[in-house]
Amino acid sequence: MAGLLNISEPSDNNINANNQINANNDFLATLTTDATNATNATKSSEKVANTHSREQIAQLFDLPLMDLLLQAQTIHRQNFIANEVQISTLLSIKTGNCPEDCGYCSQSGHHRDTTKLQAEKRIDVEKVIAAAKRAKATGSSRFCMGAAWKHPSAKDMPYVVELVKEVKALGLETCMTLGMLDTDQATQLADAGLDYYNHNLDTSRSYYEQVVSTRSYDERLDTITNVRNSGINVCSGNIVGMGESRDDRIDWVHELLKMPKAPESIPVNLLVPISGTPIGDKVLAEGQLPVLEWIRTIAVTRICCPSSYVRLSAGRESLSDSEQALAFMAGANSFFYGDKLLTTGNASQSGDDRLMRELGLTKQFAAPRAAKSLPVLDAMSGHKTQVMLAD
Repeated sequence: MAGLLNISEPSDNNINANNQINANNDFLATLTTDATNATNATKSSEKVANTHSREQIAQLFDLPLMDLLLQAQTIHRQNFIANEVQISTLLSIKTGNCPEDCGYCSQSGHHRDTTKLQAEKRIDVEKVIAAAKRAKATGSSRFCMGAAWKHPSAKDMPYVVELVKEVKALGLETCMTLGMLDTDQATQLADAGLDYYNHNLDTSRSYYEQVVSTRSYDERLDTITNVRNSGINVCSGNIVGMGESRDDRIDWVHELLKMPKAPESIPVNLLVPISGTPIGDKVLAEGQLPVLEWIRTIAVTRICCPSSYVRLSAGRESLSDSEQALAFMAGANSFFYGDKLLTTGNASQSGDDRLMRELGLTKQFAAPRAAKSLPVLDAMSGHKTQVMLAD
């Protein structure tokens, strides 16, 4: 019959193509089996994630993009509600004059003469709470607070503890990024009920020295360990497009899998090159990472960390609707609301609302964890105390 393909006698080209398809499917089927075993079992998901070797991670990066996206979306749907996204709002509670020398960051005191960033002292608690209320009213379920510190000082801890308690009282999940934490600081934040602590690895161990010299890779891992041991959920991601190689991106994913437990939240940032920063100037001169390589990184992260939230963070404001749709297809299920991320721009909220409607995405409701202590007021004396709650 005219116009129909005779499938009884396949050509050599068809045979070769089918062999390639079968080879790809065999590899994907192995990963699908792993992911299926992890369905509806968090501990199993963590075990499966940690079985991916560096070689397997590299193979994932090399898959045809459509195969990779299909696998990532399949695993995503086995671990999360399809088409549901977690939305966060980020506020800088102390801006600029950071003593770290991160080569991408305008907040570094080392680059202030070239970036001309205006430093700001920590903002009043009342202003933070007002911003959190606005975030909740517009649909965010998590409120993230960031301070440009190497680490919080003793005098800063009562301030940040108060912020955690006040924001949680609004019914929002809480997240903070304050630099390095010791065990006592992590415990104080855990006792206040902090839900997430963000401390990015940024890149691979081998490329790290090209990014920052004032804090070691192991110090970053130590802070993550302190956060994990305190009972706070870990938020730790990277920044792609800083001049690193694909091998560095593979090593970063592998580093996550070497942890006892993968971070519950993983921001995958695309560098926003800022003029006046060493890495920003270099990327602006040499060219930025292709968006599809960023999307590949998101997809591989989803496959290797099936039960983690994978967040679209910095760099999203430059994407088209189609590119953002691909990122969600790759397994991203969290992003930041608001016109600003600390000191860099973000996609407009009205644009996000429109895109979510067009893609059929729905917002996830907040689920803050209970604080370990509650304030108690003595009605007779007016004296305030903290009562510790049992785990």
